[in-house]
This record gives sequence, C-alpha cells and structure tokens, in this order.
Amino acid sequence: MNNITKRTALVTGANKGIGLETARQLAEAGYLVWIGSRDLDRGRAAAEALSAHGEVRVVALDVTDENSVRSAAAEIGAAHDSLDVLVNNAGVAKVEGEGLPSTVALETVREDLEVNLFGPLRVTQAFLPLVRKSPEGRIVNVSTKMASLGPLADPESVQRAFPVFAYPVSKTALNSLTGWLAAELADTPIKVNSVCPGVNRTDMNSDPSGRHPSEGAKVAVRAAMLHADGPTGSFFDIDGPAPW
Repeated sequence: MNNITKRTALVTGANKGIGLETARQLAEAGYLVWIGSRDLDRGRAAAEALSAHGEVRVVALDVTDENSVRSAAAEIGAAHDSLDVLVNNAGVAKVEGEGLPSTVALETVREDLEVNLFGPLRVTQAFLPLVRKSPEGRIVNVSTKMASLGPLADPESVQRAFPVFAYPVSKTALNSLTGWLAAELADTPIKVNSVCPGVNRTDMNSDPSGRHPSEGAKVAVRAAMLHADGPTGSFFDIDGPAPW
C-alpha cells in the first residue's frame, strides 16, 4: 500500500503506554500513524521503536497549548489531504490534591479538566476539518468507566470506594463531548465514540494486577476501525457497552 492510498491516523500522547500500543496496532493494520508527543525526542524514540511495525511519524503536540495544536494540524495537513482517525488518548490523573468533592483541591480539578477535556476539545476542533475530508472519519476519545454516573447510585458499586473526584469528572465531561460531537456530526460518515481500556500497567496506574497496555489499546483500535454500520455516540470497553 503506498502513501497516497494509506489511511492516516493521529494518536495523541502516543510516546508511551496505551497510546504507543494504539499507534503500533494501527500501524500493523496498515495505517500511516502520527505519534503526537509533547517531548519531540521521546516521540522520535517511540516512532523509531515502532518503525518495524509500519509507517510511523512524529509530530510535536501538547494538547494544552493552542499554538502547539495548531502547528501540528498545519504540519499534518501539509502532508495529507485528510485524516482518517483521531485518537484523543493524552490524559492525566493528578494525584496531589485529589479527593472526594468535599475535599478535592479545585486546582487539581482544573488541571485534570485542562488535559482530559479541553485538550481533546482543542485537538478535535483543530483537526476536524481534516477528518471531515476522510470518507470514513473516526474520532476516538479514551475514557474510563470511572466516569460513569449510573453506578454512583448503587451503594455496592466499586466505583464509590475510590476517594477521587477530579479524574472521573474530567472523563465524564469527555464523554459528554463524545455525545455532543456525535450528534453534531450525525449527518456525516464520521463516527465519534468513547472507549474504556480498563486497568493497564502504565505511568498513570502501577497496579500490578493491570493488563499490558497492548490489551487496553485493542478497544481504541476497534473504535478507530469501525465499519460504516458501526455505532457512533457510544461508550464501550473491550467486552461491550459501558454505562454512561
């Protein structure tokens, strides 16, 4: 497959963890993949590590920086007529100041929202013109079932046992972006979905019981490669639909 006909993908925060594995699996599936990385040197190292799996390029991209996002969109737009897949993977879970609503530091909430909501919104707004030019555009927002509101009403829910608010609420807001964007784009071929990769061993989660990031990446890749009859405005994990 030559570069003219290759499908293209951008994965933000892809120099490590689930983002790196998502990039690898998309490259293996035949996509020309752009690794979005705040640190260009780390991004280049990641692209080099994935070079045996397919065509991978790197672009400097800080989702919290408007100029960085616009510059990345211009660079990728100069290289391609369209973008087939946008995976909003970059995220943060700030530990300092985290807690339940009565005690959480407002600055922690702001910082999580800046990366986990405003970041994907900023990136999507910048790259949507390119995604619109794809015959089968896909936007994937990497979320978590900790963002689900329904389980909070269940006294037995495991979710209620975690003394955190900032991170889950930032991802709840991201899920809202998914729903609103899917509704806005309902009359286009673009599909927008949220996915939960589950518990994986990454910098954000050192739980030894977590799976390898390659397992978590599978659900993002599945959403990126949905057929025309696939869902949009949905939230799912590797096993199926997840509760909003």
